[in-house]
Amino acid sequence: MSDSNHHGMHSFEGKNVLCSHHSFEKESFGRFGRMFRELPPLYNPPSQLAGLGKIDGPMNGGNSPKFTDSVPLGMVFFGQFIDHDITFDTSTSFSSINNPNEIENSRSANLDLDSVFGGGPEDDPFLYRPREEGFYLLTALSNNNMDQNKATEKHDLQRNGKGTAVIGDPRNDENRVISQMQLALIRFYNANYKMLKDANSDYSPEHLYEEARKITTWHYQWVVVNEFLPIMCGKYLVADILGNGRKFYKPIYSAFIPVEFSVAAFRFGHTMIAQNLKLQQDGDMKSIFSSEFGKGFSRITSSDQAIEWDAFFDFGTDFQKAEKLDTTLAPILLELPFVPSDDPNDKSLATRNFRRGQSFLLPSGENVARHMQREESEIEQVVDFVNNKVKMEDVDLSAGIPLWYYILAEAEVIGRQDDDTQFSSGEGLGPVGGRIVAEVLIGLLELDRDSFLGNNRDWVPTHGEDGVFTMKDLMEEAEKACDL
Repeated sequence: MSDSNHHGMHSFEGKNVLCSHHSFEKESFGRFGRMFRELPPLYNPPSQLAGLGKIDGPMNGGNSPKFTDSVPLGMVFFGQFIDHDITFDTSTSFSSINNPNEIENSRSANLDLDSVFGGGPEDDPFLYRPREEGFYLLTALSNNNMDQNKATEKHDLQRNGKGTAVIGDPRNDENRVISQMQLALIRFYNANYKMLKDANSDYSPEHLYEEARKITTWHYQWVVVNEFLPIMCGKYLVADILGNGRKFYKPIYSAFIPVEFSVAAFRFGHTMIAQNLKLQQDGDMKSIFSSEFGKGFSRITSSDQAIEWDAFFDFGTDFQKAEKLDTTLAPILLELPFVPSDDPNDKSLATRNFRRGQSFLLPSGENVARHMQREESEIEQVVDFVNNKVKMEDVDLSAGIPLWYYILAEAEVIGRQDDDTQFSSGEGLGPVGGRIVAEVLIGLLELDRDSFLGNNRDWVPTHGEDGVFTMKDLMEEAEKACDL
C-alpha cells in the first residue's frame, strides 16, 4: 500500500482552505462565492467574539442615539430591501464551516425585483390579476376587507386567509417599513402597467407585463446607483468605479454574491437603526419591535401602522435621519427579544454576525484593507482605534479584526469619501466597506444583460424630472396607482 493511501496520509478535498481560498478559483452558478480568494481566514476565540458583542460590551450604543447629518432613515430599510432582492440563504448555520460554493442563493444575483415579481404571471399566477383583466400585481383589495377597512387595506399587501402575505419573498413582510416598501414597488409597477396599457391598446398582456416590469426595474436600479450608493458609499467612490472600473469584484463566469459582501460589508445597516422610530411625520416614537413598527407577518389593522414616506426619505421637508454608521448598535439589538434562547450570545445580533463571519472563513479586516492597497497609516489608525476600544472590555483581537467590525470602525474613524480630500466620519462607509458594497452592486448590474447598465447605458428615467429620479419620485408615482 502506498504512503498516499495509508490511513492519515490520504488527501481530502479543500485541505488548503485554511491557508487561502485558491481552491475556489471560479464561481458556481446560483451559488455564493468569494471576493478575496487569496486571503486566509481569520480565527478569533468564540469567547472574545462574545465579549465584543455582549449586551454590556463595547458595542452597546446606549439610550442616547447619535444621528447622521445627511442619511435618510428610509435608505437603511431600502438597503434591507436590496439585500432581500439579491440574497436568500436558507441552509447555513453557525455550528459548521460554510463553503460558499456549495450554498444555493435562492434569489437571482441580479437587481431584478424577483422578490416582487416572483416567477412572473405564468409561474406565479397567484401574484397577479387574471390575463383577461391585465397582469397587474395584486394588493390588499383582493383580501375582501378581512379584518380590515378601506383605510388600512390601502397600506397592505395581498394576504391569504391566515394573514400571510402572498408575495415573492416572505421576508419582505417582517416589519411595517419593508412590507410597505414592497407594496410601493408593486404599486409603482401597476402604475407603469396602466400607463403602457392606456397608450398601447394593441399590446398583449404579456407584452405589457414585460415592458412594465422593465420600466419598474430600471427605475429601481437607477435609484440604487444614483441615490443609495452615493449616500452610503460616497459620490467620489461611486464615480471612480463607474469611470475607472471595478478593481476587486471580477467574476470569471457569472455574477455571484461574495460572502465578504453578504456576511460582512452589507450588514452595515445594523448600526444605523435607532431603538425608537416613528412611522409618520407627526406620529409617536415606537420601538423597532413594537406591534406598530416591527410586528410584521400580519395584517395592518390600524392607521397607526401606515408608513408616511416623507418621514423616511427626503421630500424637501424634515425627515428622520439614520443613526451614525459606527461600532455601536441600539441596545435592543444586542438582546433580541424574539430569539427563543437562554444563551445571551444567541440573542446578540452583533455576536451572531461575528459567528456567521467566522463560519464562512472570512479574512480579517486588516488583511482585506492591505490587499486593497490602502495606506498603512490608515489601517493603523483603524486598528489602534479598535484596540483602544476593546482593551477596556478585556477583549483580545490580536489575531485580527473581524471584517464586519473593521468596516464599522473604518466608517467611524474615516467615513464616507465625499470628494478627493473630504471624508465624513459616521455618515457612510469608509474606503474598504464602501468599495466592497459599491463594486458588488454596480458589478451585478454591469453583468446583467437585462439591467440598464448591462443593456442600455444611454437610458435615462422616464419618471422624475430632467433625468433625476429618486425614492421620493418612486413613492409619489406609486401613490398614483389604482387600488388592486
